[in-house]
Amino acid sequence: MTRNTDVDVVVVGAGPTGLMLAGELRLAGVRAVVLERSPRLRETAKANGIAGQILELLRYRGLLDRVKAASTDPSPPARFPFGGLDLDFTHLADPPLYAVQIPQARLEGVLDERARELGADVRRGHEVLGVSQDDDTVTADVRGPDGSYQVTARYLVGCDGPRSRVRELAGIPFPGTTYPEVNRLGQVTVPDSITRLDNGDLEVSGVGTIRAGFTRTDGGVFGWGTLTADVMMVYTSEDETTEYDDDTPMTLAELEGSIRRVLGVDLPLGEPRRLSRFTFHARQAERYREGRILVAGDAAHLFPATGVALNAGMLDTVNLAWKLAVGVNGLAPDGLLDTYHAERHFAGARTLLHTRAQVALRRGLDPAADALREVFQELLVDEQPLRRLAARVAASDIRYPLPGADRHALIGTFAPDLTLHTDQGTTSVAELMHAGRPVLLDLADRQDLRETARDWQQRVHIVTAKTDDRPADALLIRPDALVAWAATNDEPAGTAQPALHDALTTWFSWE
Repeated sequence: MTRNTDVDVVVVGAGPTGLMLAGELRLAGVRAVVLERSPRLRETAKANGIAGQILELLRYRGLLDRVKAASTDPSPPARFPFGGLDLDFTHLADPPLYAVQIPQARLEGVLDERARELGADVRRGHEVLGVSQDDDTVTADVRGPDGSYQVTARYLVGCDGPRSRVRELAGIPFPGTTYPEVNRLGQVTVPDSITRLDNGDLEVSGVGTIRAGFTRTDGGVFGWGTLTADVMMVYTSEDETTEYDDDTPMTLAELEGSIRRVLGVDLPLGEPRRLSRFTFHARQAERYREGRILVAGDAAHLFPATGVALNAGMLDTVNLAWKLAVGVNGLAPDGLLDTYHAERHFAGARTLLHTRAQVALRRGLDPAADALREVFQELLVDEQPLRRLAARVAASDIRYPLPGADRHALIGTFAPDLTLHTDQGTTSVAELMHAGRPVLLDLADRQDLRETARDWQQRVHIVTAKTDDRPADALLIRPDALVAWAATNDEPAGTAQPALHDALTTWFSWE
């Protein structure tokens, strides 16, 4: 007999991953509580923005405008680091990879506000000390401001970062590599003693010229770039054995000392706007699920490059939330929750692949490594390899190996945002996904397909519409905006119904 629970899902950790998960769970009607050991929103500088496929997903949820409103620069230059090189999309009319510059603390504020608006219970200053589970429930032992207590739920998700206590308590191995480099990043105002030359180099009074981009020395790597007319970004990487506490803020003096060790000169810096320090790891949890305990975000994977962690972690949660929503009632189709591990572990492995490649580009210091970087940078002058690499970094090239993927190219991919003309007016795929519901999109007035889906109409939104250059006769879109099934254009009547029935049964058959 199933035991009563206090909530449906416990989320441990109130970073972007945990807060995004809480909002998605509430969107699906799940009772969610977030337990965060820090008593308040963190102010320590961490990520400086988000980029990649998560921005499209936020747009599909109607959240992107709120994120942009909180950003320091919603449209920064389309230029990204890759293993010590530059991916420069500024000459492309439609950059395949873009970012929104928003400090992590502000992003957490937006996601916290959204989760609470939807009814999530976000408890700060509540630390999870232990977890236990049985066949029906999972229990968290919590220490809060008013003492210790327990919370019982159907599932618990660890979104508690690289040193995840949840992952450790669940006994989930976290193999991989920790690199010895310490990276420091600063956003500082440009002092009067520094002049930016027309070719992008720096002319520093009393020092000389420092070229734009990345400079490698025996001490490490120095890099800089322009953010605004008055603010520049300064970066260093050097091998160290010191272990730093991530919650201890970096100081301007620490950054200046690192520059001195790497460049061998004292570089004048203006007022700091943001300072952060980070190390690189290449690790992935062996499994993302252990019974009723799951992990997401940095608790599930760490990547040895910047600009991808938030994208991957928040995408984890969108994949997971709707599956948990079915699972909390114990009515999920067989294996549904296991597809979270199958799909997101697959995606994480692909991200590890290109970030490990960046390590090889970034850390080599001999002439062979210099030659590799030069050849690689030459390839990136051409549009095709530049776009392909951008899709890899953005994770927009992910195609999950779903059933039927051999029958249509869209199956397993992110649903394209089509302009849709319906009897009620004009809408779009993005607008249909605001509610986080599955959608059967009939683009060819296929009564046979609508009839096949009739038994699912209480849980699947059936929409008939017209669109220009339709990519399929119909699309079955999951709540995470993934195409679960597609009908080939103009195929004979009667041939698509069995495959649609199978897809509806696989993903949405619960009583």
